[in-house]
Amino acid sequence: MAGRINGAHYRIRVRGRFDDERMARMQEFSDKVVVSETVLCGNLDDQAELHGLLERLQDMGFELLAVRRD
Repeated sequence: MAGRINGAHYRIRVRGRFDDERMARMQEFSDKVVVSETVLCGNLDDQAELHGLLERLQDMGFELLAVRRD
């Protein structure tokens, strides 16, 4: 979904690192690992999509540190 024109761009920071399997479940985002944190960057169409993503992260056991809309 990278390259999507509609929607807003978000940076979502979580504690912990994504392995290949977890990153595959987040196809719409790129990742950047910083020490023991992961920053996901990508576009979402609306608040409902953001909340769905945050639920997926919680289901995978990640602690949410920050959400920033660029």
